[in-house]
Amino acid sequence: MPETRGDITNFFIAGINYKKTDAAIRGQFAVTNEQYEKLLALAPQFNIKEFFVLSTCNRTEIYGFAENAAALIDLLCTQTKSDAAVFESLAYIKKDKKAIQHLFDVGAGLDSQILGDYEILGQIKMAVKFSKKAGFVGANLERLINAVIQCSKEIKTNTALSGGTVSVSFAAIQFIKENIQQVANKKILLVGTGKIGRNTCKNLVDYLETKNITLINRTEEKAADLAAELGLRSANADAIMSEVKTADIILVATSATEPVLLKKHLENAGEKLVIDLSIPYNVETAAAELDNVRLVNVDELSKIKDATLESRRAEIPKANSIISHHINEFLDWQAMRKNAPVLKAMKTKLQAMHHCEMYIAYSCRVNAPLTTATSIQKVISGMAVKMRTDSKPGCNFIAAINEFIATGTN
Repeated sequence: MPETRGDITNFFIAGINYKKTDAAIRGQFAVTNEQYEKLLALAPQFNIKEFFVLSTCNRTEIYGFAENAAALIDLLCTQTKSDAAVFESLAYIKKDKKAIQHLFDVGAGLDSQILGDYEILGQIKMAVKFSKKAGFVGANLERLINAVIQCSKEIKTNTALSGGTVSVSFAAIQFIKENIQQVANKKILLVGTGKIGRNTCKNLVDYLETKNITLINRTEEKAADLAAELGLRSANADAIMSEVKTADIILVATSATEPVLLKKHLENAGEKLVIDLSIPYNVETAAAELDNVRLVNVDELSKIKDATLESRRAEIPKANSIISHHINEFLDWQAMRKNAPVLKAMKTKLQAMHHCEMYIAYSCRVNAPLTTATSIQKVISGMAVKMRTDSKPGCNFIAAINEFIATGTN
């Protein structure tokens, strides 16, 4: 098979997101850290040497260098509940510059389910860190990711695309405020204190102005630590049934592969608002059949209208302009790197011409001094610029020699 590593023309992204698939389908293709480890171990069998997987509540995407996108999809789907044929039928597949553009859009929050959601950048960093640790991030991919990170930070600093407080976790709080009366008198149970759970918990305290909150986590120390930090209460994971029965509002933000809150936990337990922030679902979908339960998932939360989102939309042109600048910078760097061997050979050839009798005789005949290191570098720089815009290294080689000779006669 041909070598694909680092060749940007073989850079692909294949993914599904909230635009064409609902949370239930996305859950079938969600990738846990354990599954990610297996993908890294299997990648060489698919001739894939550079890749990373971005799996969040609203997308599962695999980015990488490969002979074709099918290799990336086949690798990804070795660890998903559904198969490659289903994934491909729902997926968007992009290559080369279009794949690069997509990654920049995702990193900036332009492609997020909630416009400008800045949490995605941290998720990209974690995904890349996972692959880099295993040796699946080379020079080109690392430079690309760094460009995306810098671009996203510049957009956050110089635009209001991520202004205000709008994210999936904040949308959950807004939903509660709009649908529950006298929230301060309600008992809230939060199951899961990972990154999304922590953010949700802090939003509950800050925006609902209540501390009538109980935390449960599989690793009980994490729940206890967060509870102590915020002045809340925590409970053991095996007490979930009793805690569910006494709670009025239940938020689930775990990362389990199977539901942790079941229909049987909610039967005959009084009126409940249950918000599932997890992908795949961590609340059994059958719970929605109960008359006493209103079950809300991330897709429903994303439909909430907010004045902040309207102001963010006005910032899209500014964000696109910043993205274009960073993409062009990356492509210039990549072209220079790709053409480095030819440029090096050209420089060596020009330096050697100082010892060429024909060139020396010509310079003497036209009464011109031999060219200096500075003039050599000027010629090389001009050649590099031309090579970024066309793919005629032979013509550029000849043109550079002609320019080099001409510099001594002008």
